[in-house]
Amino acid sequence: MLPADLRTAETEALEAVRAALTAQAKGLWTVEFRFEGLRIMPVALRLLAGLAPHHPGVRLLFADAGATALAKRDAPDQAQQLASLRDVMRLQQADGGSEGVLILVAPSPADYEEVEQVCAQHRGAVLLLNGKLEDAAVGIGTVARERRKGFLSGWQSAYALLPTEAGALRRAYPGEWELYRRDADGYRLAACFAQKPDPEQQATAIEGDGAAGVGRSLQAVDRFIEGLRS
Repeated sequence: MLPADLRTAETEALEAVRAALTAQAKGLWTVEFRFEGLRIMPVALRLLAGLAPHHPGVRLLFADAGATALAKRDAPDQAQQLASLRDVMRLQQADGGSEGVLILVAPSPADYEEVEQVCAQHRGAVLLLNGKLEDAAVGIGTVARERRKGFLSGWQSAYALLPTEAGALRRAYPGEWELYRRDADGYRLAACFAQKPDPEQQATAIEGDGAAGVGRSLQAVDRFIEGLRS
C-alpha cells in the first residue's frame, strides 16, 4: 500500500535499499521520491544515517562543492561522510578506485560524465537518489542511444514513489511495481507489474480498474501529498 507520510516512505525505502544491497552488493540502484516541493537534502541525510550502522563506509555525494558545504553545515556530525563527486574522483585517481556504498544526491544531466566516471571506478554499490541523468536535449541520436543501452540501462529500482497523471506508482525491492488510481476519497490499487509500466500500460490498467474498483481506499489526496512534502 502507499505510505501515509514521508517518514513512512523513508522507512520503506531504507528497508528496500538494505534488501537490494544484500541481494547485489555491487549494484547500481535508484531511490526516487518525485513529489514537487520535496526537500531532498534532509531525506538524503536520514538515509545516510539509516545505512551507516550496517555499511560504515557509506558516503553521501553531492554534485558540487557548494551543496557539499551546505550539507556539512547542516549535519556537522556526518561531515566525514559527505563529499562531492569531484572529491571522490580525486580519491579514485589516487587510490585506483573507491569502496563502500555511495549515495549520489540528485545529480542532473550536466553531471552525467562525472557520475559515469565515479561509478566506473567504484568497487561497491551506488545509490542514485532522485537523480536525472538523461538529457532530453541530447535527442535520439547515437550518443543518447549508446547511453541508454550502456550505463543508464544498468540501474535498477530499489525504491520508487512517483506521482502519475491519474494516481501514483510505488516500488519497494524486491516487490513488484504497484499502480494506484486516485479517486475522490483516496488511492486504490489498480494493478501490479513485474517491470516499471510505461504510460500506455498505466492508462490501460487505470481504465480497466475504473469499474471494478480493485483494492482498498487509503487516505485523502491532500493529506497524502502534504505528508510527503513535509
